Amino acid sequence: MTELERLTARLDDLEIRHAFQEDLIRQLDEVTQALHDRVDTLTREVEALRAQVAQPSGQVNRLEDERPPHY
Repeated sequence: MTELERLTARLDDLEIRHAFQEDLIRQLDEVTQALHDRVDTLTREVEALRAQVAQPSGQVNRLEDERPPHY
């Protein structure tokens, strides 16, 4: 194998690796974006739940006042 053939083969290998890495980076970016969106959604839900808990409901449910489910 001549020097030129060896360098050409090496360049081909590097180009193939580069293509796979670009695809992997694209896939990881999609996953990262999806996770970011999910975290944003969950953050909003937690904030809404905290707001609900912080509001006085005017009605206090006590376990002693509730009828057992078998009645």
